[in-house]
Amino acid sequence: MDKIELIVCIKQVPLVSELPWDPKTKTLRREMAEGMMDPAAKHALEAALQIRKVMEEKAVAGKKKIRITVITMGPPMSEEVLREALAMGADSGVLLTDPRMAGADTLITSKILGAAIKKVRPDFDLVFCGSAASDSETGQVGPQLAEELDVPAAAYVERLDIENGHIRIQRLCDNFLETLEMDLPALVTIPPRTFFPRHVPLGGLQQSFEGGDVRTLLAADIALSPDLYAAKASPTKIVNVFSPTAEKENIRLRGAAKKVVEELFRRFEDRIGGAAGKDLKISDLKIPE
Repeated sequence: MDKIELIVCIKQVPLVSELPWDPKTKTLRREMAEGMMDPAAKHALEAALQIRKVMEEKAVAGKKKIRITVITMGPPMSEEVLREALAMGADSGVLLTDPRMAGADTLITSKILGAAIKKVRPDFDLVFCGSAASDSETGQVGPQLAEELDVPAAAYVERLDIENGHIRIQRLCDNFLETLEMDLPALVTIPPRTFFPRHVPLGGLQQSFEGGDVRTLLAADIALSPDLYAAKASPTKIVNVFSPTAEKENIRLRGAAKKVVEELFRRFEDRIGGAAGKDLKISDLKIPE
């Protein structure tokens, strides 16, 4: 190999404080919310950047070009996270944006990403994904994308090395430290507890918006079926979305101190004993009359 192709799938997610919901389409109005790069995706990008640095420092990689391509799917404003990725050190970006892609669930998202990767980087070596996006937390896109690309995959990878056409990984799974090896090409997902992202200076971010290699592709550009409309083709259907509310019941006890304490113990004796760390009874207390 005279070059090594690394691909990172990233995603723009709404800020936690801004989640505009469209009750008619049952989708997030992403174009109406201020966005940021998904935290797990940013850790995945950092993993690719660190792996590239390690490989470049190895003598064997001296004659190989190691290229990192970031891909995202979303409305035109999603280009912002591609620019941020370029500022962090990625070489090029691909924006998949088309009304036909809107409303895709994880299955259709994986199909679209797979078609794009086969189009722009058919000779890829390793794909990095975040373990789960903060706006859905399904953890499904990475494994489903591996199926689309027909490559081996490992999730929640915390350490990895690329050597002689295969990768060696480590991950913590069910409290067991696993060491696995896979042939390339392959796919890994990175959790947000390792590969901590680097700081991007403001000047570097500004530079990435002024230049950089960012390519925009429509549905037709990646040969998606003309009949495919993501919202209709997605088998996942959202019935309802709601924000959980915390409700507290206030109880007011009135009367003399002894009467109030006795009533308090009658209602909450187990909880009081648990908080105190021992089995307390009302008879153990000396309550003034």
